[in-house]
Amino acid sequence: MKPGATSLARYGTTIFEAMSRLARETGALNLGQGIPEGDEPADIVACAAEALKEGNQYAPMMGLPALRRAVATHDRDFYGLNLDWETETMVTSGGTEALACALFGLIDPGDEVVLIEPLYDTYIPVIEMAGGVPKIVRLSPPDWRLPVAELTAAFGPRTKLILFNSPMNPTAKVFSRAELEIIAGLVLAHDCYAVCDEVYEHLVFDGAVHTPLLTLPGMRDRTIRIASAGKTFSLTGWKVGYLTASPALIRQAARAHQFLVFTTPPNLQSAVAFGLAKERSFFTGLANRMQAKRDRLIGGLERAGFAVAPSAGTFFLTVDIRSVGFQGGDVAFCRDIIETAGVAAIPVSAFYAHEPETSFVRFCFAKPDTMLDEAAARLKRRFRD
Repeated sequence: MKPGATSLARYGTTIFEAMSRLARETGALNLGQGIPEGDEPADIVACAAEALKEGNQYAPMMGLPALRRAVATHDRDFYGLNLDWETETMVTSGGTEALACALFGLIDPGDEVVLIEPLYDTYIPVIEMAGGVPKIVRLSPPDWRLPVAELTAAFGPRTKLILFNSPMNPTAKVFSRAELEIIAGLVLAHDCYAVCDEVYEHLVFDGAVHTPLLTLPGMRDRTIRIASAGKTFSLTGWKVGYLTASPALIRQAARAHQFLVFTTPPNLQSAVAFGLAKERSFFTGLANRMQAKRDRLIGGLERAGFAVAPSAGTFFLTVDIRSVGFQGGDVAFCRDIIETAGVAAIPVSAFYAHEPETSFVRFCFAKPDTMLDEAAARLKRRFRD
């Protein structure tokens, strides 16, 4: 029998599913996968349920006008962007589909794509399915500093675009204005594009500010900005994403979108439009709640003996497993704590394309306080008591 597609043969089950499955099988507390628990807004969920009564047929391919207007208004209110909702917005089935649309819409075989790792595991497979060639620039823990010389060297005459994530999973890094200006300068110098994964845009802490690359001089016609209702409203199962870009770039992404999922459930779109119209206090409240959870878990992990890296945004923080005397790599550590402590985490090596095991693992703090406290207590018993 002929084999399946060889381009995907090296990709097995993701580490996220593997660790979550182990957590389910063993009853471990799952601080691995980025699933926010207990923070779903009841009024937005009720809106989705009510909208089921109003219609259940295909929504327009580009998305419901109500949601596209809400996306444009949101980006104006938060970032000062003056968008035409009809030509500069599009709704997708989650941020991952938005990424696929952007990449399939821009990449021709042989085009090079600059990536900053650690990175979301979807990036490289989709780039390769589009025929692109990844050019990877590596950040190193615990400070995750942007290596400007290496980034500059990654750009060349075949560069089609740069794809990066800010706030950044798993590092919890929020790219500064100065770093974004360096990236924008390289995009302009090499006459290419930027695809910006900004799904954690409202999860920034300690006074940090999220700045979309789209707002920088010269980047209005070169940038696709991706956001996600799953992260903003703690409703990851809904898989509602949206992107904003110039009309020419939206057209490119839409050409791919129409042949992927075509459209997204209308009741979920209606509810997300309702959510995006909420007062600014809703969004700042989300950040404040998550910052409190972050600090709660940091305190518990430090009491267990861990050295915790800074976390400026996202749902995540990383710890150095050497700080508790663990002698193996990050994958072994994650398996160990599931078995011995009943806690699941994710090895940071899963976010590198070609990386031996690291000494860092990622924990998700978007969980109920009782779960965070119990997980920290279990880890303390494992490594300190």
